[in-house]
Amino acid sequence: MKISREIKTAILVLAGLILMVYTFNYLKGQNLLDSSRKVYAIYNNVEGLATSSPVTINGHTIGKVQEIEFTEDGSAKLKVLLLIENDYEFSKNSKAELYETGLIGGKAIAIIPAFDGAPNVESGDILEGSVKEGLSELVNRRLTPLQEKIETMMVSADSLLTNLNSVFDSKTKANLQTAIAELNGTLTSFKSTSNALNSLIKNNQNNLDSTLTNFKDLSNNLATITDSISQSDLSGTINELQSTLDGVNTLLVNIESGEGSIGKLVKDDKLYNNLEGASKQLEQLLQDFKLNPKRYVHFSIFGKKGKIYDAEGNEIKENKN
Repeated sequence: MKISREIKTAILVLAGLILMVYTFNYLKGQNLLDSSRKVYAIYNNVEGLATSSPVTINGHTIGKVQEIEFTEDGSAKLKVLLLIENDYEFSKNSKAELYETGLIGGKAIAIIPAFDGAPNVESGDILEGSVKEGLSELVNRRLTPLQEKIETMMVSADSLLTNLNSVFDSKTKANLQTAIAELNGTLTSFKSTSNALNSLIKNNQNNLDSTLTNFKDLSNNLATITDSISQSDLSGTINELQSTLDGVNTLLVNIESGEGSIGKLVKDDKLYNNLEGASKQLEQLLQDFKLNPKRYVHFSIFGKKGKIYDAEGNEIKENKN
């Protein structure tokens, strides 16, 4: 049977149209020759998610994202159509978690399967959608308070610099320059003093060595004296000294109790009174001797008889009859 050219052309056009439709749907993530399950998930935000993004379970790809559109209730939520090509069974209570595939790799959806005995998921079921925080969200969460702290610190630093500029006026700067110049002079003087001290030590090295040698000999002599003292009968000497102190203590006790001559001399009031009276009489005698020396000393070249005085110092005249 001979096929005409028109029929061949029609067959080629139909085949091209079928191939075009298949390719178009395949690029959209739908395989017309495969009986895949169509499952939905609802999200508030699917930023970074695109059609043909992978759908995985435990990292294994089981399908693709076929379509993303708004829900019909006017809540501005997004309904994502998941085309699951794998026959892996999981409960309709499972979750569809939106996660980042990398820093620049976009996003994908991971099925968190649940095995709670509920019916398995089927086409048309809606899974609970959730969003896993990615690295960018975590970084933003950490950077936001850090940014606020940095801004606060910058404001404080700006205030500090302003205060410093107000403090360091021309007069203060001049004072600082003067202080630095004086400090430089002090360091120069210290350096000169240090050099002079080094020269002094270098010039008197022999004397210093001799002094250190003498000090060493003195230390050795002190060590020898210490050894001699430690080896001497220091305990016996201390015992003898203790005995002597005990004797002195006994003597003082006897004196205090009035025993012995010294004790009687110290404790006897009569002896003290007698000594006091004798001392007083001696003082009166010396006073009378000073006032009336002729009463006690009689000296005459011609043998003249001395005058006689009474106790009050009056002259007693003799009766010639």
